[in-house]
Amino acid sequence: MSFVVSALPLAPFAPLFALSDAELAERGVLRRVADGPGAPCRVTLEDAPVGERVLLLNWEHQPADTPFRSRHAIFVREAARDTTFAPGEIPPAFAARKFLSLRAFDDSGMMVDADLTPTAELPEAVGRLLANPQAAYLHAHYAGAGCYAARIDRA
Repeated sequence: MSFVVSALPLAPFAPLFALSDAELAERGVLRRVADGPGAPCRVTLEDAPVGERVLLLNWEHQPADTPFRSRHAIFVREAARDTTFAPGEIPPAFAARKFLSLRAFDDSGMMVDADLTPTAELPEAVGRLLANPQAAYLHAHYAGAGCYAARIDRA
């Protein structure tokens, strides 16, 4: 089954980079400098290169009014630009990790299935989860830290 991975749009985050560290702190946001792998930007779905400034903030990725409503920490690179992926394309930040957690949700935001999959087998796992007629979309999470990575839809 054909699928497409969607990164977050830059627009909600772009104004934050002009704020001082104190202003960011008032909003619960931290400015960091990437010092190695492990700062995957949710706008580019690439790991921030060493030395690049990133924002670390809490983001509500599952706003549905269900028990599965969810927020988690995310990174956004200062150099981020809106990024799109072709159907079936695996983002660089996914490819850099051995495992991803996939969660399938119905139209109302209720989880209907889930899987922990080796990234090398991602297309098969996505196809299996999206073959469920109840599944409206998937969320990918980085398996180690559990952080939200991106949304996956049928292409």
